[in-house]
Amino acid sequence: MSPTVFRSGNLRFYFFSREESRMHVHVEGAGGEAKFWLEPEVRLAQNLGLKRRDLARAERLIREHEADLHAAWKDHFER
Repeated sequence: MSPTVFRSGNLRFYFFSREESRMHVHVEGAGGEAKFWLEPEVRLAQNLGLKRRDLARAERLIREHEADLHAAWKDHFER
């Protein structure tokens, strides 16, 4: 199960259920995907083909929606 948290343009932000306990979000876009840690700070964990421009946009959006992502994580994984 991989619930979508939000979308922006061609980017989809989502979680993989029960992947690992450290808070993170996956981003899928044209031609690739990436994983960003949310704790202890927002940081790129892995990139599998996303273009630099999409990575920068994804990180900016994650920072803008950080509180919402934390709340969505807790709602999904800690209920």
